[in-house]
Amino acid sequence: MTERYSRQQLFQPVGNKGQQQIRSKHVLVVGAGALGSASAEALVRAGIGKLTLVDRDYVEWSNLQRQQLYTEQDAQNKLPKAVAAKNRLRQINTEVKIEALVMDAQPANLESIVQTADVIIDATDNFDIRFILNDLSHKYEVPWIYGSCVGSYGATYTVIPNVTPCLHCILKKVPVGGATCETAGIISPAVQIVAAYQITEALKILVEDVEALRHTFLTFDVWNNQHAEFKTGKMKSDKCSSCGSFQTYPYLAYENQLKTEVLCGRETVQIRPSQRHLYNFDELEKRLKKQGKVDRNPYLLSCQLPEQRFVIFQDGRVFIHGTNDIQFARSLYYRLLG
Repeated sequence: MTERYSRQQLFQPVGNKGQQQIRSKHVLVVGAGALGSASAEALVRAGIGKLTLVDRDYVEWSNLQRQQLYTEQDAQNKLPKAVAAKNRLRQINTEVKIEALVMDAQPANLESIVQTADVIIDATDNFDIRFILNDLSHKYEVPWIYGSCVGSYGATYTVIPNVTPCLHCILKKVPVGGATCETAGIISPAVQIVAAYQITEALKILVEDVEALRHTFLTFDVWNNQHAEFKTGKMKSDKCSSCGSFQTYPYLAYENQLKTEVLCGRETVQIRPSQRHLYNFDELEKRLKKQGKVDRNPYLLSCQLPEQRFVIFQDGRVFIHGTNDIQFARSLYYRLLG
């Protein structure tokens, strides 16, 4: 027994064999915000073999209250969350192989990663991506663990392909609207509780203790002392296009065109080019300095305009902070970069 994982190995359901299994497995964590930070750190401390982190955003001051991997310096430098997380996680455990990907969680980006993963952990902030994960999970038969939290509320559910009902079976379609961290706030304990449930389920999968998995959809409100679970077995539908007899994976369909979206709960529009575009930041900095103050690091360049902030990532994605107007954001994008 190695001293590093000795207490975990003393836990009978893990033991020496389970620790070896954990060491040989690969976990994909999609989202490196509050849930992603907590889950990634727990997995790295547990001795996972490989961890892949996918996130499209960068560290901001408002993240520091609950996103445990990040520092004030990360926020000041506007480091991409995946990069900042990897830097911290490597300090925690040098034995773990960590892959940090600064990119949008889209089918084309995720398919090759999902195929090599043993479990997927949902640490995202929107249902569009969750339904993509749900379809990828069933296409490649990789378990995934849903998690969400806002205010003092949290929810989690474990999806095992060909065994449990999927998220599509339960929700039928992508929910529209609802409270977000930007509108209702969030307290850190809600994050930690959801992450604890997610990681516990992940460890059960990694050590192949499938009998111990929880087959319920769990919700709680830690502030108001509420806790509820409901069984989902009867919700599985043979007609479900994601997990039924005739699977078409509807949420993997993608038109090859410019994609524009308002980020969940934020006065920010993301614009994603139809094809990956690598900018020359030196040339771009010279051009944008005529428009406003420019800051940059190896991963992104930002320009502070009078009323908006324009952030360009190396993969060509653009965040336009300070507006929810998609048409205005598009016109500003073409004016500055077209």
